[in-house]
Amino acid sequence: MNVEVTPLPGIGTRQDFMIRAGRRIGVITHRDGKFELIVSSLDDPDDCTASIALTPAEASTLAGLLGSPQLVAHLQEQQREVAGISTKQFPILPGSRFDGSPLAETELRTRTGASIVAVVRAGTVHPSPRPDFVFQGGDLVVVVGTADGLGAAAELLGGG
Repeated sequence: MNVEVTPLPGIGTRQDFMIRAGRRIGVITHRDGKFELIVSSLDDPDDCTASIALTPAEASTLAGLLGSPQLVAHLQEQQREVAGISTKQFPILPGSRFDGSPLAETELRTRTGASIVAVVRAGTVHPSPRPDFVFQGGDLVVVVGTADGLGAAAELLGGG
């Protein structure tokens, strides 16, 4: 898919692409850190037909909703032939126990036998995060393990 990036002087940048329905959909990233989800006409990208302002937390959540399922589906496909292994995703809630903490502090593998294989943050996948990777509220943590291990991971991360 061809994503066009357009600098918007004094505002930020617009990133958009054409969708099958004959419109353009994109995001304006403002210099102050805010985001706008936009829909424009095909012929004139400046002709914005819809706009939704998003806070950074809202944009992160939306990005996770859109990006994380694709990552999890890909991992599940790769592990389909490995009996007893599953993949699940767990959110790091803003203000929760692990918000602002490094991955190592979870001791997830030691406590549950499950492993964190990726973190999705604001639509960006961070594969194989290192122990010093610091979680932020809104992150989606992708965990691989047995059913028991994933259950324990859900308790640990969800209770955090």
